[in-house]
Amino acid sequence: MSFMDKAKDALGQHSDKAKDGVQKVGDMIDERTGGKHSDKVDKAQDKAGEFLDRNQEQRG
Repeated sequence: MSFMDKAKDALGQHSDKAKDGVQKVGDMIDERTGGKHSDKVDKAQDKAGEFLDRNQEQRG
């Protein structure tokens, strides 16, 4: 099993925690940049959440 397979498996098992982490990191970036890039950060958070949801659905 490759490193990427292991990482995907871990994310699939803990997608709720991963989503929380994505939100916290995005909020931290917004805070540090003064909200300058909040639209881009929000879009990235949404895409990451969608990826995690899809990955979890595929795992069953």
